[in-house]
Amino acid sequence: MTTPALNGASAVTQQNPGSSLSSGLRNPALDAAERRPGAGTTEQPSPDLPNDVGIQPAPANARRASAGAANMAAPLSVPAPLSLAAALSRVLQANTDLRAGVLEIDAQSGAVMQAGVAPNPELATLIEDARESTRTTTVQLNVPIELGGKRTARVNAAQLGQDAAGADLAVKRNAVLASTRAAFHDLLAAQQRQHIAGESLTLANGALAVAAKRVLAGKNSPVDETRARIAASSVKVDLAQAAGELAGAKNRLAALWGGTGRDIGRAEGHLDRLPAQPSLPHLMEQLKAAPALRLAQTELARRQALSQLERAGRVPDVTLSIGAKRDQQAGRNQAVFGLAIPLPLFDRNQGKLHEALQRSEKARAELDGARARLTNELAQAHEALTVAREQAQLLNDDILPGAQSAYEAARTGFEYGKFNFIDVIDAQRTLLQARTQYLRALADAHRAAADIDSILGAPGATQTVE
Repeated sequence: MTTPALNGASAVTQQNPGSSLSSGLRNPALDAAERRPGAGTTEQPSPDLPNDVGIQPAPANARRASAGAANMAAPLSVPAPLSLAAALSRVLQANTDLRAGVLEIDAQSGAVMQAGVAPNPELATLIEDARESTRTTTVQLNVPIELGGKRTARVNAAQLGQDAAGADLAVKRNAVLASTRAAFHDLLAAQQRQHIAGESLTLANGALAVAAKRVLAGKNSPVDETRARIAASSVKVDLAQAAGELAGAKNRLAALWGGTGRDIGRAEGHLDRLPAQPSLPHLMEQLKAAPALRLAQTELARRQALSQLERAGRVPDVTLSIGAKRDQQAGRNQAVFGLAIPLPLFDRNQGKLHEALQRSEKARAELDGARARLTNELAQAHEALTVAREQAQLLNDDILPGAQSAYEAARTGFEYGKFNFIDVIDAQRTLLQARTQYLRALADAHRAAADIDSILGAPGATQTVE
């Protein structure tokens, strides 16, 4: 690209000095507001005048009216400009999905802590005979002992659960950042489209003035003036539609951090700086470390650990008992020892083990499906990026300069009576369509690059953060 500034037809402007499309992104209404004297400043209150100069205080009604007029004259606060880096920072700080993912990791740390805790011992008391003289009282401590490596398997499964929560957070983070990049560039495109629609309205009004002048001079039919008015009205409709799209783009971007479009000022970026295009084999090689694949692999390992835990559950635990027995009739104390071993005659944990094994196979199938799905999505995103880049370059290098030259030639020829006004309208429509297509191609390119970043988990691999 030839221009560092974001402008859908900036290259056309440089190649065609007569083009009326400026290279900036400024909104004309916003520029006018910023050029007002005192805009963005706060006036200091004037000191109180002494009463001996002959000036009496104004009545209360007059003071209220004066205060209302001052409030009406005060400049409206305009949100600060927003860059891509600032938008990404807002999302990382305030996105609810990311905050929920962090809380899930913290919750899983509690599961890891609990998994390593040994079972509690049990204090039991047994009283035999209600008569005190012949009563026997037994107090014993029952200590369960886990066998089969249950605690190790339980801790391993819990740690893998925490790893899965971290991998899931990485997937969400990449998806949110990619959505932010795409939404920000959509905002740039909508902002520039509104700018182009405003300039197109200026062109249409200029053509209307020329047509009215020639009709008044009797050189053209009044039908030409009617056509010019219809063309200008059509451009006004496009301008209103562009304003609506701009508001929607702001709302979509602000929703990623829980805000509203009113919080976003003018977006500052480089829409015409096309993202890089790595080769497809290089991207496929990076796919092996994609966050979504790591999540599926971690989930498979967790399911296998849970299967191992259920397999260890088939080994029965023993309970060791130790205590003392007081025999009132004999008048002596006796030591008590015991060992309880469950007999796995009916419940051998066979159902839970079968469930865990089948869920492990399900996780393996999901890993294969995720690999195939991500491979297909990565290939589609790469193809979309290739097509969008080619379209943008073709429009910028060939179509936009030709459409601009054709419009200027048609308008100049109409002013000298060499062309019909219908030629001017067609050339103007062609120029507007070419500019809109260029903006759409740029937005599609950045959106495809954001999809690639979301899949590979490499923010900035194909995007440029200003």
